[in-house]
Amino acid sequence: MSKLSRKQFDLLVSASEGPLPSQRSLSDALGCSVGTVNKLVSELSEAGYLKNGEITKDGLDALEPYRAKRAVFLAAGFGTRLVPVTLNTPKPLVRVNGKRIIDGLIDAVLAAGIDEIYIVRGYLAEQFDQLLYKYPMIKFLENPAYNESNNISSAMCARYFMQNAYVFEADLLIREPSLVRRYNYGTNILGIKMDRSDDWCFTVKDGVITEQKVGGIDVYQEIGLWYIDGDDGRKLSEHIPQTYDMPGGKERFWDSTIFDSFKHEYRVEIRECREGSIVEIDTFKELKQLDKTYDV
Repeated sequence: MSKLSRKQFDLLVSASEGPLPSQRSLSDALGCSVGTVNKLVSELSEAGYLKNGEITKDGLDALEPYRAKRAVFLAAGFGTRLVPVTLNTPKPLVRVNGKRIIDGLIDAVLAAGIDEIYIVRGYLAEQFDQLLYKYPMIKFLENPAYNESNNISSAMCARYFMQNAYVFEADLLIREPSLVRRYNYGTNILGIKMDRSDDWCFTVKDGVITEQKVGGIDVYQEIGLWYIDGDDGRKLSEHIPQTYDMPGGKERFWDSTIFDSFKHEYRVEIRECREGSIVEIDTFKELKQLDKTYDV
């Protein structure tokens, strides 16, 4: 069998998590008929990927191209909107209710079986060394241009590690760790369905992002948690430097490479998440609302 279809992939991922549930439950989960489920099970069994409703070694091998292999955290910025707490602490290391913001993300990554972890650092870089006591597998990438460019300079530092990779804004407070999944069918980014947004958001058609913009009606609000598949990661390793070298390129966000500079080269799915399942703390006021110890 060549590349898995989307529904074959979904069913095989379900099998990788334990014995398959009832066909009715599968039809509900996959959004298809019981007859389609029977056909999928037959196809995957004939291919040797399932046996008696359980995934085989060949089945796990078939999922391997879709497995998240590494995680990249873009953590070099100042976090100016969180002043005064970021005057002496990088934003990802700020504690919320006793836990560093970045710890929740790293814990979710490790729970998904990913232990190749890169953190791009710049502002107060040496403070990130404290993470090594709890997470000795971390590798640091140094961004010397963090104070004179946007986060595309961090993507420049990490561009060779963005294949089969999660790419995080490192200041996201994650409350639903299962959002970081072991397997992904293709490149996607998290979004929250909104009737109206004044923030960065996406227009979406049939589950695929058609436009990135600031503000809109009937949109998905952008959440900076990406998964980049292998093919797109290889393209990005070439396209990010080209975007960076364009006029005004250093002032861009890194994902403008995908949504602007080379928008016809990429197909990005939206992955919907619930409001509150992951939170970007934009201001000190929002931090105080989440953790009353800052409200002094």
